[in-house]
Amino acid sequence: MAFAQPSLKGRALRLLAMREHSRAELERKLRAHEQEPGTLKRALDELQARGFIDEQRVADSVVNRRAPRLGAGRIKQELQAKGLDAERVALAVASLKATEVERAREVWRKKFGELPADAAARAKQARFLAARGFAGDVIRRVLGGDDTLG
Repeated sequence: MAFAQPSLKGRALRLLAMREHSRAELERKLRAHEQEPGTLKRALDELQARGFIDEQRVADSVVNRRAPRLGAGRIKQELQAKGLDAERVALAVASLKATEVERAREVWRKKFGELPADAAARAKQARFLAARGFAGDVIRRVLGGDDTLG
């Protein structure tokens, strides 16, 4: 007994049940399953019209999930990779700027907890923060020990 393949809409809903996906992500993941040209677009149009696909929810989800561990630079890359429009990405990144130093300090504190003893340790800590998408000025503030480290 052969099982019927799930519809494109069914596949999209299954993906959306796991986490928020942008329309571009769903198109990329489901394109191989489209058997008739245009059916994927129609299915995604319907899901978007019903509110199942919401680009703002995708942006909010990424920011809320990733901000405690990553800087604005890395989050911006992730949002762009999801195919979100430039204005939405810019707004999301701008919202992160106010807490960037505190978030970087907390990430640094969990990993290292004490200021570097020498240039090699300082470089290692700076690379760690840079790899997580924190900007150079933020890294300098964290490793410079200015403000309070508490």
